[in-house]
Amino acid sequence: MEEAETTPSPGNLSRKVIDIAAGEAHTLTLAGDGSVYAWGRGTFGRLGTGSESDELLPVRVDFSPADGHEEKRLRKIVGISAGAYHSLALAGRGLVAMTDRFGAGVTISVSFIRKTFMSVLFPPCLLHLATRMFILDSDMDGQLGVNGNNSLLPRLLEGFLELGSPASFMDGSETKSKTPLKVSLVKAGGMMSLAIDTLGALWIWGNCPHQNSSSGKEGEFSLVSSSIPNPVWDFHGHSVVKVACGNEHIVALVSAGETHKGDDLICYTWGNNNHGQLGLGDKESRVNPEVVKSFNLESPWAVDEVACGAFHTALLAHKKRPSETLASVCWTFGLGDNGQLGHGTTRSTSFPEPVEELPHNVFLTSIDCGLFHTCVVSSAGDVWSWGMEKGLGLCPDASFTGTDAGDAISPLLIKCNGLYGPKFPEPVQIACGAAHTVLVADGGFKLWSWGRGWSGVLGNGKLVDSFTPSIVLWPPLTEDFKEEGLDTVGGDKTNVEKDHEEIIEAEKRLSVAMEEMTLLRSKLSVMEQYASILHGSIFGKPFEEQDIPISLRNLGNFDITKEWEDMLEASDRGKLVRLEMFYRNMLAGVKDKLMKKRIKEIVNECLSSSKKGK
Repeated sequence: MEEAETTPSPGNLSRKVIDIAAGEAHTLTLAGDGSVYAWGRGTFGRLGTGSESDELLPVRVDFSPADGHEEKRLRKIVGISAGAYHSLALAGRGLVAMTDRFGAGVTISVSFIRKTFMSVLFPPCLLHLATRMFILDSDMDGQLGVNGNNSLLPRLLEGFLELGSPASFMDGSETKSKTPLKVSLVKAGGMMSLAIDTLGALWIWGNCPHQNSSSGKEGEFSLVSSSIPNPVWDFHGHSVVKVACGNEHIVALVSAGETHKGDDLICYTWGNNNHGQLGLGDKESRVNPEVVKSFNLESPWAVDEVACGAFHTALLAHKKRPSETLASVCWTFGLGDNGQLGHGTTRSTSFPEPVEELPHNVFLTSIDCGLFHTCVVSSAGDVWSWGMEKGLGLCPDASFTGTDAGDAISPLLIKCNGLYGPKFPEPVQIACGAAHTVLVADGGFKLWSWGRGWSGVLGNGKLVDSFTPSIVLWPPLTEDFKEEGLDTVGGDKTNVEKDHEEIIEAEKRLSVAMEEMTLLRSKLSVMEQYASILHGSIFGKPFEEQDIPISLRNLGNFDITKEWEDMLEASDRGKLVRLEMFYRNMLAGVKDKLMKKRIKEIVNECLSSSKKGK
């Protein structure tokens, strides 16, 4: 009885986001009940919805096997990751239960989108080992683990079933088919995919770093496409705990011994290093992993989290020596052209450097990188972001003229607007796409997004950019209707036919409501674009929610004369100068048009008089 009282209800689990991932222009969420939702750009089938159409709102991904085989039915997804144009999911097969015991199970691998799908299936006993994934973006070539055409629906990748542990490769044993691989974590990178198995071995496929033998130069770096997962032999005898990858580089946290104990993780990097993104002090690319000296075994810093942008790397670390305050530091290195390193300049660096302008004595819990921007979240509820902000919405006061590109070269505190502001309630995870950011907050029950709104990637039903955080429509409306139907229909078996009719009628009402919402959303989007253009022309900056007059927001009425006077009274000199220039130019344009029309009228009168004279 006590157990029933402490067990979360299925309704709450379906509404709680436990993991989030962002690709080039799409977003994935994983709910507590194991369901996955996707929205944004649908090209190449990256959303796994069965089409290449964009989705402006969260849509549930169906993992039912295409061949109808019941034994392959996926019952619970336990992890997600999003690449640029593909997505990965980690899942359990059959009846899944979260347990603390290890038991028998089969592991496969899952992925949906471009070029076929890979999915990683988990045994029930291992589900708790894979609960967090991170994202990145780039191109792709074989990263789904299967050669073939694009796939619009999730498909199982059987490849891992045929593989054994790396040890079986080295000793030449033939037991690999009898002891299938068990995968604990998957990572979708830009041009590659990675997986960590339960023994701590790292597997990689897609566009992988490789020694170029054709050039004749020993050790020269190149990328080779492979649709077959290959183990990274350098870590044999050690355990890979976390991994991240950018366009063409990889970062891994690896145990010093065979198993991970305490603060013994060592940071390794390899791949393309043309901007110093490996943190090795130079710009020479590496085919094989090398230790980042700033985070080796002797380092006073222990790395907790890693993330990669296109050409930069960011990580969170804490002091190994115990202290009175639990604090962590964000370190970055690589390309800094757009301020994505957060060092107050646009200088690139090949050595890890701390982001000094972040508050000290705070504990940072989540970090992620977009193409050219970086975001972190603290346990105190603060969110910071920096980097290429033109279109990302983080520098709304930027003029975007001359040298002002709108980039934030230092951490910028992101505020929550509306009822929840100024701090986000219980932020738990951040995810960065190419030009958008998504935040999981309120303990997982609410989502905020900002940045480019192309293809509906913000999940708010709009296609316009958002310069401030906006609420994602979560949980999806369809789920609310389904739960309402379940609550009202009841369990009286004698009224099955009546219940069925009520469900059909509810679905019809839902369909009509969704059509009306789509029409209203389209009209609202056009109105927002018009208002944004008009507001930008007058005030010289993008339109934001706080620009809506208080009387209109609170009372629903609007006294334009009073609001105009109040606005002029509250305006600073810069704003008044912009207004003066706008109206002066507008007045000059009106006078010019009047003059041209008057001249035209005079000419017509003269022509008319001359014709009458003849």
